[in-house]
Amino acid sequence: MQSQLATTPRKLPVFVFPQNITFFLDDQSSHKQVLTLYNPYDFPIRFRVLSTAPNKYKVVDPEGTIKARCCVDIVIRHISLILSNCNVIDKFRIQMQEHPTKQAIGKRDVEAKLLPGTTENAGRSTPDPEMFQQLPINEHRQQQSYALIAQNKAIDRGTNYVALIAGIVCIAGLLLPIEGEQNNRVPDCLHLSINFKLIFSFVLDCNFWLYSYEKGLYDG
Repeated sequence: MQSQLATTPRKLPVFVFPQNITFFLDDQSSHKQVLTLYNPYDFPIRFRVLSTAPNKYKVVDPEGTIKARCCVDIVIRHISLILSNCNVIDKFRIQMQEHPTKQAIGKRDVEAKLLPGTTENAGRSTPDPEMFQQLPINEHRQQQSYALIAQNKAIDRGTNYVALIAGIVCIAGLLLPIEGEQNNRVPDCLHLSINFKLIFSFVLDCNFWLYSYEKGLYDG
């Protein structure tokens, strides 16, 4: 029994920001996105980036090692920018492994989607319920949610302003530079440590799942 427990791999939470990636067909600046992988632990870990649609993306340095209490940026480029790929949800799996054994110790999925138009007009466009018939079958729950919104525009379920403000603060904190990073546009007192970045990422993640649960979008 002791030998079996000794060989059982430990599972650790994986910290990634952002939680999802959005590309815009007509916005060239959005065709390259950055995923930040954090290692808050006192030992190095290996990582691998996998994809459900590897022919549509180019990932720079899809595997490597993150030093203890450090982070790395992963550049992802969309290389299949055609209209037929719009509104299709792909997934990237961030797989963490022990160093140097390469034994899996954690994973995290990040959704990626290509939208038509540009970043500027994305917020002004009105979703067409028929458009979501093109999404994969596992998006059936979300199709129902959008259909309900289209039929009940006058219903307002209210807004959790505390969670909203906390989310804005966390996003602002994650956008600030890391301690030791050269950035003349931001004062040194606003350079945050990796630990603060991890806290902001964790709180933002909790807010996301709480919002999804309240709105009925999380199957749990």
